Amino acid sequence: MIPKNMTKFYIDGAWVEPLSKERVGVENPATEEIVCEVALGNTADADRAIAAARAAFDGWTVTPLAERIALVKRILEVYNARAEDFAQAMSTEMGAPITWAREAQVWAGQVHIESTIKAAEEMTWEYMRGDTRIVHEGIGVCALITPWNWPMNQIACKVAPALIAGCTMVLKPSEIAPLSGVLFAEVCHEAGVPKGVFNLVNGTGPGVGAHLSAHPQVDMVSFTGSTRAGTAVAAAAAPTVKRVAQELGGKSANIILPTADLEAAVRGGVEGCFGNTGQSCDAPTRMFVHRSQHDAALDIARATAEAVVVGDPQDEGTTMGPLISRLQFDKVQRLIQAGIDEGAVLVAGGVGRPAGLNRGWFVKPTIFGGVTNDMTISREEIFGPVLSILPYDSLDEAITMANDTPYGLAAYIAGPVEEARAVARRLRAGTVNLNYPAWDTFAPFGGYKQSGNGREYADWGIHDFCEVKGIVGWGA
Repeated sequence: MIPKNMTKFYIDGAWVEPLSKERVGVENPATEEIVCEVALGNTADADRAIAAARAAFDGWTVTPLAERIALVKRILEVYNARAEDFAQAMSTEMGAPITWAREAQVWAGQVHIESTIKAAEEMTWEYMRGDTRIVHEGIGVCALITPWNWPMNQIACKVAPALIAGCTMVLKPSEIAPLSGVLFAEVCHEAGVPKGVFNLVNGTGPGVGAHLSAHPQVDMVSFTGSTRAGTAVAAAAAPTVKRVAQELGGKSANIILPTADLEAAVRGGVEGCFGNTGQSCDAPTRMFVHRSQHDAALDIARATAEAVVVGDPQDEGTTMGPLISRLQFDKVQRLIQAGIDEGAVLVAGGVGRPAGLNRGWFVKPTIFGGVTNDMTISREEIFGPVLSILPYDSLDEAITMANDTPYGLAAYIAGPVEEARAVARRLRAGTVNLNYPAWDTFAPFGGYKQSGNGREYADWGIHDFCEVKGIVGWGA
């Protein structure tokens, strides 16, 4: 599904022609075919959107909370009505298998909007502390920079809380997967978002993204992407002392306790790593198993990998699509080869495309065993379906290795709940998942260390877009 406005930007309540004349092709990664062109904005386009957001802020931020929530409810209604359009768009732009696109990618946007609405209705926005009135109010004009791997998850996680907090915004989706972002702007327009409150400008990170980050009329940047790009955003934002919320990379540990159900724990860990073709920042990419169970774990992991169906994203039986691009394909191939060269045991997969696939950025679901903590595949974020299995001799050793990473976005533990709870307290990660629980969109999501700062989801996300004001003497 190709939106009609791919070569326009949404600014001040209307679809407008870009000031920039630059365009780039949007590739379907399953076919390597260009499906359309998207306009790439320049600094003048970004300035126009920022000016619209700034002009709209004073009116929007004093709009009663009930009206702001009602608007987000209308956005949800229109979004749900166009769910299949979003599924087809994300399957086309990022190669998501169509069933996964419907049940995970589209659902993620839906459930985050729902959770934000519920949190806003239950949140205490103002209260008294002695004679002082404590007030949570919108921070101002926000730049929202979102990635290609979970397009609607990240757009919903930023736009919904920003709107409800009383902020105005400029959204810059990834130019690699821009179809769903343009669709979302169409949804906002149909839902009746006031002029200037929501704006969309497509463009590159070094171009539009850097300009939004540095602009003195932008009060906050909410960025999701790589740690490398996140540091550039923070550096650009620093001279204006604006708030920067970042959700960055990860290399998440998955500790299988010796007392766990090994079959279920390993199978669940492999499936978690391979979901979304391994292109999730919180994927459990480092599995730690007791040395006495290592060989058995490799057998289970191999069987799980062999059951993955890689192929045409439009086939409802496909469970893994391609990587997003040639650039990502080449990176993953290089890292798989590094695992082989450094002496890890290749359990499944390897370099090259899967059998029978001669075009598209498809990779083999790959598992390495006998991995040590100093190997490249254990240190670098691969962002593909590549799992490293590391043996440990003691639980203390597993926890030490799990924490020995510059990242700290997520962690996983499989085993009896009391034991798992004790280990969870020792892991340096923003989200620790015990026994592969259901996705909790009311839990805080964000990272320790170089995985970022700030927290998203529900009221956690709303607070990120709020300033706290103390009105002293209110009750005197």
